[in-house]
Amino acid sequence: MPLTDRTEGGRELAEALVHYRGQEKVLILALPRGGVPVAYEIAAVLHAPLDLVLVRKLGAPGQRELAMGAIASGGIRVLNHDLIRTLSVTERDIERVAEQEQRELERREAAYRGDRPRPVIGDRTVILVDDGVATGATMRAAIASLRQQNPARIVIALPLASASTVATLAREADEVICLHSPEPFVAIGRWYQDFGQVSDQEVQALLTRAWENHTGRC
Repeated sequence: MPLTDRTEGGRELAEALVHYRGQEKVLILALPRGGVPVAYEIAAVLHAPLDLVLVRKLGAPGQRELAMGAIASGGIRVLNHDLIRTLSVTERDIERVAEQEQRELERREAAYRGDRPRPVIGDRTVILVDDGVATGATMRAAIASLRQQNPARIVIALPLASASTVATLAREADEVICLHSPEPFVAIGRWYQDFGQVSDQEVQALLTRAWENHTGRC
């Protein structure tokens, strides 16, 4: 079942989201970096603007790939308390990791957006996109951040995610569209033939192209 790459995942998702095409208040938001190539394909098909929601995973001490939580713009923090108890993570550990990730979040905001203003979220249908979800911590932080800005609707769009995480996200978003939920899920990269890291330069190039394309259609 593996997807070829993120571009294929985005094109397949665009087909599943085609009923949103041409709707004036639709906004595509990507979680960088991996979500940007996926979201770019969706935005192109739906003729919708593309932007970002900045979220950083809080990696567990000694196991950085294991998410004990996440932070998002606006002071949002989501924690996996069960995992924190299991690993005996201290409050000091959490604060240390959160401070590091806050600095990286701010760096990425400046690098990707520059002086471009953040998009208006209120009263819009927001389609929130990533290249896949394992624990769901970063996506839940993104949802919490967006809820503060009063969108009309939040739609989660994913090429793949674990079935249990899809069920969790369905309780927090208005709609979840997930193409594949393979089991055992194990890790996102297992289900892509090409899961190379997306660079800052690729993110910037795709955003610039999307902004230019959308401006040209307006």
